[in-house]
Amino acid sequence: MHLLKSLIAALLAWGATVRWLPAQDQYLAVAGALLMVNTSTVYRSVSRALHSAFTRIAGTALALSMVWLFGSAIGTVAAVLAITLVTTGRRISDDRLQIASSAVLTLAAATAATAAPVDHAILAAIGTVLGGATGMAVNALVLPPLHLAQSDTAIRDLARSMGALLRQMGGGLCERRDLDRADLWLEQARDLERLVGEAQQDVEEGKESLRWNTRCAFGRCGSVAHGELWHALHGVSFQIRGIARTLADSADDGGARRPGPIFLKRYAELLELAGAAVETFVASHGPEPADQDDARERLRGALERAQSWHGTMTDLVGRGTLARPHAWHVYGSLMIDLERLLIDLEHTDTHAVPAL
Repeated sequence: MHLLKSLIAALLAWGATVRWLPAQDQYLAVAGALLMVNTSTVYRSVSRALHSAFTRIAGTALALSMVWLFGSAIGTVAAVLAITLVTTGRRISDDRLQIASSAVLTLAAATAATAAPVDHAILAAIGTVLGGATGMAVNALVLPPLHLAQSDTAIRDLARSMGALLRQMGGGLCERRDLDRADLWLEQARDLERLVGEAQQDVEEGKESLRWNTRCAFGRCGSVAHGELWHALHGVSFQIRGIARTLADSADDGGARRPGPIFLKRYAELLELAGAAVETFVASHGPEPADQDDARERLRGALERAQSWHGTMTDLVGRGTLARPHAWHVYGSLMIDLERLLIDLEHTDTHAVPAL
């Protein structure tokens, strides 16, 4: 499809300029069309086309005005660069460089008046702008790109990674090997930040691909909620890292403040349940209504069991009947992080996130 769209854009740009532009400017038009038609989103192709047209016209106009005032000399180049640096400022350094380069190229054409007169610089700018507009139009009208599949895959992979880590921690606590694996769990929890960042890039690109997309005008894009799901999972990643950090700290404490075996056994069950809830959270916003209902029920069940056990543990702490009372802060930290994790999922779920 990229090859077909590139061929269409190149032929249209060539046909639009072949009769009234010189040969070298026709190639510039084709190059501009190929550049714009292969951008990843319609919004990006439009913004790049407008940006390219603005910088090309601004640079050409600046150079021609300097030539008209000072003639073709080295002083003219210095004046162009000085004006560009003063008027554009720091925040748009890319625009500054492109305007300056366009102006210098126009000055080069003006100094070689016999081989490439100033008119050639104007025609080159027109050819580039026309080619960019052609590529932009083809990209917008001929199966404009959508990146929803990539963002959907990124969200599901992120949820699976989080769920797998929660279940891994639960399994390790059941086997009473928390001391051996706690540091590894903490490293994996910290690595979630990288996965969250990669998923954010895919989600933002998918969101951008919906802007000005003609396929969405006919209702073909469907209802998506990747941004809301990503925000929920981003919050969950903090809670997972907090759980892993607390387990690692208590494991490295030499056993003095480590939670008791009964608590760890029940907490391991809740971690495995939370891992399944994180994975089914994304599935609850899938395309199948039956799967959505089942996932939501499992999510609510996990939250209810966690809240019930949290109330029991709070009562035990209040009465001072824990097997290891010196670990009260560890009990509280682990339970609060887990409860926040599930509440974040439930909060997002009850706010009617659209199905993927």
